[in-house]
Amino acid sequence: MKKILSYPLSLLVYLLFFFFICLFHPIQWVCLNLLGYQAHKKSVDVLNFFLLHILYFTFSTFKVENRELIPEGKPLIFVSNHQGLYDIIGIAWFLRKFHPKFVSKIELGKGIPSVSYNLRYGGSVLIDRKDPKQALPVLKKMGEYIETNSRSTVIFPEGTRTRDGHPKAFAPNGLKILCKYAPDAYVVPLSINDSWKVFRYGNFPLGLGNNLLFTVHPPIKVSECDFNTLFETTEKAIVSGINV
Repeated sequence: MKKILSYPLSLLVYLLFFFFICLFHPIQWVCLNLLGYQAHKKSVDVLNFFLLHILYFTFSTFKVENRELIPEGKPLIFVSNHQGLYDIIGIAWFLRKFHPKFVSKIELGKGIPSVSYNLRYGGSVLIDRKDPKQALPVLKKMGEYIETNSRSTVIFPEGTRTRDGHPKAFAPNGLKILCKYAPDAYVVPLSINDSWKVFRYGNFPLGLGNNLLFTVHPPIKVSECDFNTLFETTEKAIVSGINV
């Protein structure tokens, strides 16, 4: 019965999702080209507010815990497990004051209204997972960007989303490069729960009654420990906060 009910509700959510990303595409263009970075960022914040809150139509909830642990005015590297699309939307909304920029796969950089535009022009970077050499200068650029501007980046070291909530092995290379070029940064471990349940049946219909939880763990200053210790501590913190 629950799955049957999800069909019309899922259709509504998809229609609203498509409406908002199409609506905000020209809004982003106007904000960025006529008013600058801050206006563009505000437009993206509002877009993510709507994209997150349409989940209410699936009887879902979402919240963030321990946000007060995050240091302000510092370069930040958010490291998180990856369960689905709503990881990105949730982080973009809940952590908006830290100007999060994403390390995303190159395929998302074209063809998606609003999303592709923001990834290309909003400060995020796109990497080709088939070409590791291409990723090196891109990640270096991101590290230097957050170091210079005291903003934040988000990296998913699993490399791809998990379909059942169980974390995959973390790869260290991307984080290692970011730490090298942002030596004043803090690494902030982040555990995400139940985002995968939104797409438990695949892309359609959507799962109902999900409780998305974003849990912030104590930050680790990059300069205060060697990378291996930092990486192991980060992975352990993230995995400890995942309920499967």
